[in-house]
Amino acid sequence: MRKLIFIFLTVLCVAAALTAAPAQRDRKVTPEAPDLQEIRRSVADPSSPFYYPKLMKRYQENETIMNLDDYRHLYYGYLFQEDFNPYRHNEASTKNESLYYKSKHTRAELDSIISYAETALEDNPFDLSQMNFLIYALRSRGKVNRANIWQYRLNHLLQAIISSGTGADPDHAWYIIFPRHEYDIVNFQNAVVKQQSYQEPYYDRIEVEKKDAKGKASSETYYFNIRNLLEEYYRKFPEEQ
Repeated sequence: MRKLIFIFLTVLCVAAALTAAPAQRDRKVTPEAPDLQEIRRSVADPSSPFYYPKLMKRYQENETIMNLDDYRHLYYGYLFQEDFNPYRHNEASTKNESLYYKSKHTRAELDSIISYAETALEDNPFDLSQMNFLIYALRSRGKVNRANIWQYRLNHLLQAIISSGTGADPDHAWYIIFPRHEYDIVNFQNAVVKQQSYQEPYYDRIEVEKKDAKGKASSETYYFNIRNLLEEYYRKFPEEQ
């Protein structure tokens, strides 16, 4: 039951972002493609408020005054960091996925979920699935304050992605930095992926099925822009082209 409640709260978060809910400081979220050239310059400039080491430090220190611009620079700025690899995966993530999806968890298993998630997030700070697992386990163990911190981070990272477009067509596709985030966005809406395909020149097209409160199914199609993650990946790993 606790897991279902948490999933419901996360779905509400994504739904709010999709409908352009008020952001911090009462600013309305208007979908807008990220200016990645500006972000690249800003996160590399020590004099910029978006200089990446400073921005990541603010994030890690749980600063709650970070706004949407901060989170957009944090998320998309990771594209230009030396350790960026959109296809990275680690053993802790694999172990946690199989453990999390059990129907019930003992206290020891919840502690293992927390440990695996923390290890995975040390390797990839934007693993949204592991954040999801971590929040669930922390809440289940009564560690509410820590769970709230991670919920705040997850909510704002989701908002940063959703703010990049509407997902309705290629011209308004959502920009992502990890392919896995396509499925996170879909899953956090309580939707099911029916088909995924690549569309030239650099889009992923995902057909999903949703069910309303009465169980009636409907289909939607979402588009994700993967140009920049591919460019950065092939720049670092040219042998993969």
